Amino acid sequence: MDQLTCTIGGTEVPALGFGTWRLTGENCYEAVSDALDVGYRHIDTAQAYGNERQVGAALADSDVAREDVFVTTKLNVGNRGYEDVLRTTEESLARLDLSVLDLLLIHNPVQRTPIEETLDGMADLVADGTVRHIGVSNFGIDRLDRARRHADVPILTNQVQYNPYWTQTEMRDYCAIHDILLTAYSPLGHGAVLDDPVLAEIGERYDKSAVQVAIRWLLQQGVATVPKATSREHIAANIDVFDFELTDAEIERVRQPSRRRALAGLVRGRLPG
Repeated sequence: MDQLTCTIGGTEVPALGFGTWRLTGENCYEAVSDALDVGYRHIDTAQAYGNERQVGAALADSDVAREDVFVTTKLNVGNRGYEDVLRTTEESLARLDLSVLDLLLIHNPVQRTPIEETLDGMADLVADGTVRHIGVSNFGIDRLDRARRHADVPILTNQVQYNPYWTQTEMRDYCAIHDILLTAYSPLGHGAVLDDPVLAEIGERYDKSAVQVAIRWLLQQGVATVPKATSREHIAANIDVFDFELTDAEIERVRQPSRRRALAGLVRGRLPG
């Protein structure tokens, strides 16, 4: 299956990854195993998710070579001090059963630890080869700009909520200007796209579902995304989006939801990824 990659600063990142928020225990292991089996090569987890061990076990048991999978985890809110960054990243690597992490993110901005201290720890992890790339999550433009200006190594990505009801046009433009990959979590609007008549109508033209249209909509904007699913059927369907292309008019139509559509997405989108 041909897949789209995003190239940022010479680094290729699979544009469609597999998200693991709220997946735990055996369900997480099975879902990640299925994702790798059907073709995902980008796996997204976090210290806060409590599932790094299950993700690591699925990676270890898969026939997919380690070097072919891009693995992301995120620093928990309490792990932002310099020494905490070093210690807890090593703990994440142990749980993931990895020697090197492809991408380490600051999960959410916090006030009590200066972002400069956190970034310095992350930069030292890159310098010693423990982490390949660093980034942030849920940063607004001002915080992202501050991080970008301080970091000794490039900010690869900002992972934010982005879907047809929660658009991030200004952030997308900022990231494009500064060669930062924008990554979307909750691309399905916490399930709101399932019943979306506009997405369903567009999908009928391509024999695709509303979910597949929503994912394709993001990818064609140069946005990476990490949808989550639990059943093998849905996991496989979410990656089956590389054999059609939306028109410019269709992309714009999805981008301009009605008030009713937007409200449904906003109500479902209150929880962080």
